[in-house]
Parts: sequence; C-alpha cells; structure tokens
Amino acid sequence: MTSVFDRPLSDVFLIISGTTLLRYLFFAGFAYVAVWIVLRSRLLHRRIQKSFPKAKHLRREIGYSLLTVLIFASVGVGMHMAQKAGYTLMYSDFHEYGWGYFFFSLAALIVLHDAYFYWAHRLMHHPKIFARVHLVHHKSTDPSPWAALAFHPFEAVLEAGILPMAVMLFPLHVYTLLAFLGFMMFLNVLGHLGFELYPKGFTKSPLMGWNNTATHHNMHHRYFNYNYGLYFNWWDRIMGTNHPKYHETFERITSTPLIGSGRTGSIEVAEEGA
Repeated sequence: MTSVFDRPLSDVFLIISGTTLLRYLFFAGFAYVAVWIVLRSRLLHRRIQKSFPKAKHLRREIGYSLLTVLIFASVGVGMHMAQKAGYTLMYSDFHEYGWGYFFFSLAALIVLHDAYFYWAHRLMHHPKIFARVHLVHHKSTDPSPWAALAFHPFEAVLEAGILPMAVMLFPLHVYTLLAFLGFMMFLNVLGHLGFELYPKGFTKSPLMGWNNTATHHNMHHRYFNYNYGLYFNWWDRIMGTNHPKYHETFERITSTPLIGSGRTGSIEVAEEGA
C-alpha cells in the first residue's frame, strides 16, 4: 500500500483540495440547509441578528472560501515536500507513539491553534492590515455558515500557517491532523452560524463557559474590535477583549428554549447593504 508520504505532488494537491472542499461543503452546507432553511422558522427566536444577508453576499462568501480551499491545499503540498525532505515530525505509524499520545497531541494542537489564531487575528485588525486584507472577511457583518473560509489570500496563508509550524514543533500523526481539521471546520461553521444553539447560562457555566459561542463571534463581525477568540474564551478574558455586553446579549438571545417561538434579544441591525 502506498504511503501518503510517497504520493506525487499532483496527487497530494488533489487529495488535500478535495478533502478540504468536501469538509467545507459538508459542515457549511449541512448547517445552512438545516438551520437557515429547514428549521429557520422554528429557530427565529435564536437568530442573533434580525436580518438575513442577501444572496450576493452568500455568493461572495462561497467564492472566497473556494479560493481558500486552493490555498490550503497548496500549503499542504508544501508540508508534504517538507516531510519528504525530513523537516517535519509527521508520522504515519500509530505504534511509534501510541494512542495516548495521539489524543494528547490533538488536544495540544487545538490549544496551540487557539492561541495562534487569537494573536494572528489581532494582527489582522492592525489599521494598516485590516482594510487591505481582513476586510474581505468582515464584509460579512452578519455572516452565514458559508463565511467560514471566506478570507483574503494573504489571510488564508496565515490561517494555514499553524500546521507547518506545529509539525515542526512536535510529532503529529496524519490522522491527528485530519481530526484537527474536522474539529476546526465544525467550530468555525458554528461560530458563523448566525443562530445561537447553546442554552441560557452557558457562557457563565464554570464547566462550559470557557467555550466560545456563535453569539461571541457574530458580535465580532458586528462590532469588529471585540471577541477575537476562536475556540475558547481564555485569551479574550486575559486581554480584556470580550465585548462588555457579550454575556448580556447571549442571555437575551437564549432567554427562551431552543425549540420555541417568538423573538427575543437579537442584535438590532439593518439588512446588509446592496
């Protein structure tokens, strides 16, 4: 059986671009169809902003996301070449480190990425960078699940940079990378869902409150200069960058059960411009 590390570069590019595209279409597509179409009327009371983006905004999100897929695949090819040259610590035999290390390394990679993302995100909001690069993502002031990968090409390279760095720092199994990419896409889509699915009190729970929510990231798209975190709320708490009304807004939006009726505390905004 041919090892993943022994395939030609053309095959590697097709495999990575294909799996990344499928991952994006599966998670973003499922979320959009299930929440924005099928369950829309039953979940309107959990809509974070009242309006819905126009079709052209969705097309823009998808277009930039497809470009990001190609950029991610190109970075993956670079990692493959680095592996062949002996510059990475990727491995394909579980017996080298065992299952315990597999799960430990996955958790470590997630925590590392959360820190990497927070500070890279802060960099993207530097005045000299924001308008030229990050504004592409922030044109979605009320994002849909399709916005999960809608980045400027430079930002897409920066976003992908966590993996080349990680595989040079500590051993990572190929399946660890795949599990991480699935986890990342799932929570990325959840953050751009535009509906809040978590229960009332979630953000103040001592057990679960360290996780970010769809409300948290939606408020970042709305207000720009708060709520920079990805998976966890640690860095926003440490650096004092949580929006001052984050918890209040979350409690308003979740004031009625998930499956219910009636509008509650959605952020008041006008529909995205033409």
